[in-house]
Amino acid sequence: MSFIRKVISILLYAVNTIFWFIPIFICGLIKLLPIPPLQKAMSYIAKACASNWVACNSVSQNLIAPYTLNVSGLNELKRKDWYLVIANHQSWVDILVLQRVLHGKIPFLNFFLKKELLYVPVLGLAWWALDFPFMTRTSKSQLKKNPKLRGKDIETTRKACEKFKTMPVSIVNFVEGTRYTESKHSKQKSPFTHLLKPKAGGIAFVMQAMGEQISKVVNVTIHYPGGVPTFADFIAGKVKSVDVQVEVMPVSANLVGDYTNDPEFRVRFQSELNALWQAKDAQLVELADKK
Repeated sequence: MSFIRKVISILLYAVNTIFWFIPIFICGLIKLLPIPPLQKAMSYIAKACASNWVACNSVSQNLIAPYTLNVSGLNELKRKDWYLVIANHQSWVDILVLQRVLHGKIPFLNFFLKKELLYVPVLGLAWWALDFPFMTRTSKSQLKKNPKLRGKDIETTRKACEKFKTMPVSIVNFVEGTRYTESKHSKQKSPFTHLLKPKAGGIAFVMQAMGEQISKVVNVTIHYPGGVPTFADFIAGKVKSVDVQVEVMPVSANLVGDYTNDPEFRVRFQSELNALWQAKDAQLVELADKK
């Protein structure tokens, strides 16, 4: 039965993706025309298509591989606001869970992408049509050769995010930088029970580039009572329930500043992030004890 579920799920995901990808790609082609009102309209249509893609995926999950969502903390969310979404990361299933839980509650989830991904055939244009911000990161070796490049990456990203001043957005960041595994946890000597060490660089970059625009932080904790699933487990219907705790927080002054050039701010930023991660780890310990 699980094999049949898996085959049907894959077919439904594939058909749904192709169906909505085509209009998104067409919107991207039209957006190449340097006509701002037309570009804005195409962005709106592309995001509407992407939102429908998420909604259809949720319907497929309910029909073929249903699971119970135990969610708390959604009351304060609004569709027309600017958010930074942070979450623990254990599986690729996390993205599907985040999309389902937050769909219709906040603007469509966007991810910061490396500028090089803009040139990926077909997909790069689709991501651009969806207004995914493309960031540039100057390496330490490049800075050593040319110190004048310091700060250029932030300035470039700020310009790329200009459109978000009038268009509400949700930016997602998996703070650990990679999926949790026992081996990674051991190798890091992580001080947390269920989490890897938080990496400040990525979220600091987002806040440095967009801190004035982001009004709230959505802190999401994801827990799988039956154990962390693979995508194959998920589409086969082996996931029976998922716990999701959402905390909406104001943007702390300790999260906005010049992370690149201000050592004192870096210390405050890392301290704030560590405190968030300690609280998240305590939540996961409590959820694990309820099994």
